[in-house]
Amino acid sequence: MTVPGTTTTNVAGGSSYVGMQAGTVHGDVSVYTTFADDPPEKKFETGARFLDGGMPGRAWQLINEAVMAEYRSDETCFHRLLALVSGRTRRELSPEEAGLLRDALHRFPPTGNNAWADGLRTVHRLLDSAGKPEADLHVLLKEFDKLGRVQRAMILRHLEVFLDGPLKDKMWHRALTRAAQEQMANGRADRVWKFFQPDPTGPRKRMARPPVISLATWAQAMTATTVFAAAAAHIGYLLVREGPIPALLGYLLSIVGGYLGARDGAKWRFHTVRRREKDRKYGTPPRREVAPPGGFARRMDQLFDHYSARYVPRGTDRAVWLAATAGIRRSIRDELADTYRETRTGAEKVAWLIRYRVGDVKERWEKGTLWNYRKELVAPLSVKTMTILGLAALACGGSWAVGIAILASPLSAACSAFLALVGGWIAARAWLRITLERRRSAADKFESECALEEDRAAFERWKAKLADKPEDHEMAAWLDHDRKVLLNEALQHYKLAMSDVIAHAFIETPAPSAKRARVRSGPWRYAKYQLLVFLLTADGVRQLAVKLDFGQGTFHDRQRINYRFEAVAAVRVSQSDDDERIFELALVNGQEIKVQVTGPGMEELQQGESPGTVFEVTLDAAGLQHTLHVLEGIAAEGKEWITHEHRRGQACAGNLATAVQGPTD
Repeated sequence: MTVPGTTTTNVAGGSSYVGMQAGTVHGDVSVYTTFADDPPEKKFETGARFLDGGMPGRAWQLINEAVMAEYRSDETCFHRLLALVSGRTRRELSPEEAGLLRDALHRFPPTGNNAWADGLRTVHRLLDSAGKPEADLHVLLKEFDKLGRVQRAMILRHLEVFLDGPLKDKMWHRALTRAAQEQMANGRADRVWKFFQPDPTGPRKRMARPPVISLATWAQAMTATTVFAAAAAHIGYLLVREGPIPALLGYLLSIVGGYLGARDGAKWRFHTVRRREKDRKYGTPPRREVAPPGGFARRMDQLFDHYSARYVPRGTDRAVWLAATAGIRRSIRDELADTYRETRTGAEKVAWLIRYRVGDVKERWEKGTLWNYRKELVAPLSVKTMTILGLAALACGGSWAVGIAILASPLSAACSAFLALVGGWIAARAWLRITLERRRSAADKFESECALEEDRAAFERWKAKLADKPEDHEMAAWLDHDRKVLLNEALQHYKLAMSDVIAHAFIETPAPSAKRARVRSGPWRYAKYQLLVFLLTADGVRQLAVKLDFGQGTFHDRQRINYRFEAVAAVRVSQSDDDERIFELALVNGQEIKVQVTGPGMEELQQGESPGTVFEVTLDAAGLQHTLHVLEGIAAEGKEWITHEHRRGQACAGNLATAVQGPTD
């Protein structure tokens, strides 16, 4: 915030607004979803959740519909009354709303003997208490303190702005005590971050590429094998007919040795090829074109870069780590991109998997097992030995047998030997290609299944970690506590009692680049906020701006400014065609205070949501209407606003007292 004399204050960070950033929408949470044909009890339940979520405007619509449909009880009337007055002063009520309030006090009195009936009676008496001497409040406060915990909490939260007079300080003290006690309750510091995590997409199996064997290869294998078998059989026939027994035995030994040598030789060759392929795959990757911005692949790259820079092994230089693992990380990135790209899954939904895979690479680096495949793919000594001995037996036994056969029948034996040599060579090469491709596919399938099992285990661990993700009403309650704690800080700084404050108002906006998330049909919640609190006193306006780290409940970068009522020249909210809304407060000295309340493209509608719903409930939860009422009144009336507000408040209090007590004769 700028000091007096400057021209503009962009509290929310100007064009760096987080609204351009994609947010998380918990589409599986439907606590705020309603339909026109829902029964009254369903509308009331949803309206009550809206009230708990800090959206009294939408809450009033639904609860009022339920009550008007004869779904009436002390509980529904209690909620209806609080929804009508929540977050507003008496003076903000329109004539129609004031009539509804008087009607509610007169037509829907408590009827039972339960906690909700007690709460409703207390609300009626609180509304009747304005202007009464403090001595008359002791019984009322004693009655309030005896209420149930739920009823007390709701009254403190929703009647904070509405109350006036001596009761204001008494109730403020109770509200502040509760806020201080519950600001970090229910594990807030350990749970808030989970609200901003997207619903994870489960692991998917990488489909192994099936064996790719051409018809030409099969033709070569079958034809060459037939030729080789026929030639070998003819040589055997000659040895049986003309040759000695040792030559025949040597020939049979050469055939067995050739088979064993070819079988183990194929294993040896597969280990060698597999290792070379992994070395190439995990080596330094070639430079690739940068993925287009905004796409799935680009976001995957960003997440891999983020977690790779974050998960650096202990005792390892970051540059060394990134360079040495560039290939293996690129391989994982390509695998996940190919697996999830065609399913229209946002990259954030598989961030857990990226994080796990990069963390696994880090863990294997620290254990020294990252390159274990090089040892695992070294052919065993037994395989190498069998290959060498088998081929040696084939060469020696075959040469001896062919020599004997040529002596028996020179021409035919020579032709058969030639055909056996050529056919065997071609057949061996063809069958080797077929065998290697089958082994490659089987190995890929095995690795894919192993990876899937590991991913499933990581997915279950991640889901268990997110199991206690806060609900939206918890986020709203924590934010309400933060507001009260901040308001008390402002009161303490300016040495003011709550009764010294004629009115107060808040503006809450997201901090630049803050994470955001919401449930379906609910308002956006942010990991970091920019909060402004306005205190209106007899001496003018006290304004405090802070940054709120919502996860930790801490305030930072405090900025204060004071100005007289007469210094306010104009208050307005400008709305662009893309629904960007900016709050502007102009002072007579030319200074402007600008706050970006919502940014462009915030809707991101889910199935079942109607246009405008996200804006409506987000602004409702932020209490912007109350803030505008207060500041616009100052801009229009100046210091006279105090006198006029006091007069309007007295008139409204009198009307409410008449409604509670009934008209006097």
